[in-house]
Amino acid sequence: MEKIKSTTVLAISHNGRMAIGADGQATMGNTVAKSNVRKIRKLADGKIVAGFAGSTADAFTLIERFEEKLAAHSGNMKRAAIELAKDWRTDRYLSKLEAMLITISKEEILIISGTGDVLEPDNGVASIGSGSMYAQSAALALKKHASHLSAEEMVKEALTIAADICIYTNHNFIIETL
Repeated sequence: MEKIKSTTVLAISHNGRMAIGADGQATMGNTVAKSNVRKIRKLADGKIVAGFAGSTADAFTLIERFEEKLAAHSGNMKRAAIELAKDWRTDRYLSKLEAMLITISKEEILIISGTGDVLEPDNGVASIGSGSMYAQSAALALKKHASHLSAEEMVKEALTIAADICIYTNHNFIIETL
């Protein structure tokens, strides 16, 4: 079976609000396997939201582990992310997982990868997946030139631009705000 291709997930911090969104397309090879996958999950009683790109089963495993880390560290997102990244890099089973996560709280955005990275973007924009550079470029331009838009509106517009360009990204968006 072919690997499921990535997606586009984008998070923006703007004017004291956080928004994260993702498209709904899952592909296998050059075929759309599903058009309405929900790649955004609310965690910690809605205080944290996570989005994933990559293999769906792998991402669900990582989100479950992240939830466990959140519980173990009293909801401290950064500490939970660091602990997940350490496990992900060193654990024999987890190190084979092919996915990435973006997590947001009201205070911060983090990108978590299997190489041990926990990155907090300097510019309040984070993106992962096959359409990530299109979405990130659009989001940075929107933050600079369309600051009257809300974080949610910026995420929607930037994802729309990515979906217009990236064949692995569709227009079925799920967007959550904090």
